[in-house]
Amino acid sequence: MPPSFFSRGNRMTEHLEPMDEMIAGRRAGDPDHLPGDMLPWMRHAIARIDHFSILTGKVICWLSLPLMAAMVYEIVARYLFTAPTAWAYDISRMIYGAMFVLGAGYALQKGVHIRSDFLYRDWPVRTQAKVDLAMYVVLYFPTMLVLVWFSGEWAWTSVVRTERGMDTTWMPYLGPIKMCLPIGVVGLILQGFSETLKAAYASKHGKWPGNGN
Repeated sequence: MPPSFFSRGNRMTEHLEPMDEMIAGRRAGDPDHLPGDMLPWMRHAIARIDHFSILTGKVICWLSLPLMAAMVYEIVARYLFTAPTAWAYDISRMIYGAMFVLGAGYALQKGVHIRSDFLYRDWPVRTQAKVDLAMYVVLYFPTMLVLVWFSGEWAWTSVVRTERGMDTTWMPYLGPIKMCLPIGVVGLILQGFSETLKAAYASKHGKWPGNGN
């Protein structure tokens, strides 16, 4: 067990690193090892969604390479050849923004979204699960549905109008990067459905699926 591991519902505070104090339920759940007493349709849905989120995260992480390449090129061109580019600033912030929103579902699957965990981590698993279940149904899904609606309209308007950025002389088209937001939110909605099913199971059985509890 790695020293930074923190499983929902246990009391292994001696293994926490300083940053883990802010991370709610960091977990290493395996979608291929779900409980046998879980309903087949629930197990199938969780496995499919979790695998999709994990695959998405693995693909999106490769965007870090062009991001670093653009920044290195800009630094070399600017400071060694006194020839700053017109595109590096736009490219770097657009790639970073795409990584942030498109990888959000993966981050949710891994349980590394930051929140205050000083109370939550000491609750019984059933209490954790009931709180999670209520928050997903009452707050999470309504918010995500509103966000995907408005962000989709916002992004599509940018595509139709061939909107261009005005921050630099390069003036890139903004439609493609703006479309990343509704796509990322859809990923969050899908993963949220998986997390809701996990919470429903844990609220009944007193253990989190895939965590080895």
